[in-house]
Amino acid sequence: MAAPLLVRNRNYRLLFAAGALTNLGDGMVALALPWLATLLTRDPMAIATVAAASRLPWLFFAIPAGVIVDRTDRRKLVAQADMLRAVLVAAILMLALAGPVQGAVWVLAGLAFLLGSAEVLRDNAAQTILPSIVASEDLETANGQLWSAEQLTGQFLGPPLAGALIAIGIAIPFGVDLGALVLAAGLVWMISLKPQVAAPGRFFAAMAEGIRFMRGDPMLLRLAVILGLSNFLAMAVLTVQVLFAQEVLGLTAAEYGVVLSVAAAGAMSGSLGAGRMIRLFGRQACLFLALAVWMAGYAAVGLCQSGMAMAASLFAIMAAAMLWNVITVSWRQRRIPAPILGRVNSIYRFFGWGSMPLGAMAAGLLVAALEADWGREVALRAPFMFAAGLSLGVLFYAVARLRLD
Repeated sequence: MAAPLLVRNRNYRLLFAAGALTNLGDGMVALALPWLATLLTRDPMAIATVAAASRLPWLFFAIPAGVIVDRTDRRKLVAQADMLRAVLVAAILMLALAGPVQGAVWVLAGLAFLLGSAEVLRDNAAQTILPSIVASEDLETANGQLWSAEQLTGQFLGPPLAGALIAIGIAIPFGVDLGALVLAAGLVWMISLKPQVAAPGRFFAAMAEGIRFMRGDPMLLRLAVILGLSNFLAMAVLTVQVLFAQEVLGLTAAEYGVVLSVAAAGAMSGSLGAGRMIRLFGRQACLFLALAVWMAGYAAVGLCQSGMAMAASLFAIMAAAMLWNVITVSWRQRRIPAPILGRVNSIYRFFGWGSMPLGAMAAGLLVAALEADWGREVALRAPFMFAAGLSLGVLFYAVARLRLD
């Protein structure tokens, strides 16, 4: 019987540990950053701007980032991006210590944009490096374990820890994230890989090669469109989720952290159970199931009256999200040739993640538009119902056009 992947593969073990550390810090920041924004302002558009700023770099920089990933030592790029993120988190920590001063929320939005820009490079490089570290037959196992660790540390442990630390001081979660990023960068630097063959030709010619591959693969393009629409809706609900929890359900920071931890438990279940689900029902059926669960879950959150009901709905949503991720990421890592994996992945994620800031701004506009006539509670519930309705259309499109071979 073969030893577990984490035991027999040193490089993967280092990457796994680094990912767990960064995701623990990211999980704390995922709660602390919007919470800090709500301490600086109650304006839903300003809070939406902070949320959008952290995702806007995927729209601007995702495609050129792919060329950089294919032309650079991916190991060093991951480590350097984490160190840059550490510097930016330190700046947010200083802002949190300064308190609510004039214009602070807009400074926070700017820092969130820079932090997201570093994340674009880091995430593209980290996802692209995996096929160089593990064998093709281990990709589902590796991706499942990485997603599980991400959810355990980033969602299950990070948010409640952040909620507890916020009660002591809003700046503390950012300090913990700073330390985690520095340590993770050191672990990634210890990974040993064969020299990478840089993408040939000029920068824009190399970018065009990735675009041509994407255009020539209709199924990959359709998958990217579906992900883009789904992430647009996911970011719309995530943007108002903290205000919904605070004002409609009356949750404290610690209680909201517990809700996010339950959601993370769902994500872990989806990650660890993905392999079995795929074997039982097939990739195609599992993808359709994930889309259907997202639709039902958004509606359930929009109608819920308690933190417990919200937590149960998010559990299902996140389980479906991880099932989708394990299937689609492994499929892409096998389908795309290694020399252009960084570029094509970046184009794919341009579609998939570039839509997220648009979803954040759409949610802010929707709440602002409905609040005057329908009241604050209805306005905060509206994005969830909007997401449920459009998710049904995404499901119909997928059933008609999506066939993974």
